[in-house]
Amino acid sequence: MIEIKDLSYKYPGQKERVFSGFNLSLEENRIYGLLGKNGTGKTTLLYHLCGLLIPDEGSVRIDGHEARLREAEMLREIFLVPDEFELPNISLRDYVRLHRPFYPRFSDEVLRRCLNDFELDEETHMNSLSLGQRKKLFMSFALATQTKYLFMDEPTNGLDIPSKSQFRRVIAQCMADDRIIIISTHQVHDVEQLLDHILILDQRDILLNASIDEIGRRYTFEYRTEVDMADDILYAEPSLQGNAVIARHREGTAESQVNLELLFNAVIQGKI
Repeated sequence: MIEIKDLSYKYPGQKERVFSGFNLSLEENRIYGLLGKNGTGKTTLLYHLCGLLIPDEGSVRIDGHEARLREAEMLREIFLVPDEFELPNISLRDYVRLHRPFYPRFSDEVLRRCLNDFELDEETHMNSLSLGQRKKLFMSFALATQTKYLFMDEPTNGLDIPSKSQFRRVIAQCMADDRIIIISTHQVHDVEQLLDHILILDQRDILLNASIDEIGRRYTFEYRTEVDMADDILYAEPSLQGNAVIARHREGTAESQVNLELLFNAVIQGKI
């Protein structure tokens, strides 16, 4: 369980606070999509969850532990895959040998399965790879730790189209009932099939905090021609298939697939 209460934070030398009186609770067995424009605090939030940043006010608790204290008992249940990182000039096999003792549930089986899905092997030298390959290698290790909390910042940056499909499959296979995964991203189409809960941030506040099921019950996502535009439409954008619209869900109709990009634009513009 993650509990954030009255979080306030400002980077040294900056006038504006990133967060002010920010509150959020996150539950187990969820894959959260953390969305927002640049500068709205997505990465800052992830760093607070790991205790890498210390709140000016308020608290961030992971299973009752104050994140800022970075206690070993908490840290062994957390793994962060940042957007950018450097890896040592050693093989993955040596990296695993050095780091696995810290993670009590580390699984060689999960590591082998992830590496196989990503078409990599343990003898690969970690810093000799492209950005996309380094991300796949590091994510394989992250998933093999089997930590309860896994945070990923822009995980699909640098991945080609086949690798993005591999990424979705690997994450889905490694989900567990007691796990919380947070994926912070701008590439919503890369991950929308994975997510079951959406968080949209904008200037230190939460504009949307809802499950995919709840969103599907509230709204219908579809394409309409000009003659089909009606007063049930909450938001619309022109597209090659016609007008992409979000409308109020009609009683008795089937739920539609959520269009995350359309939803994000509508929420940011205050239409829903």
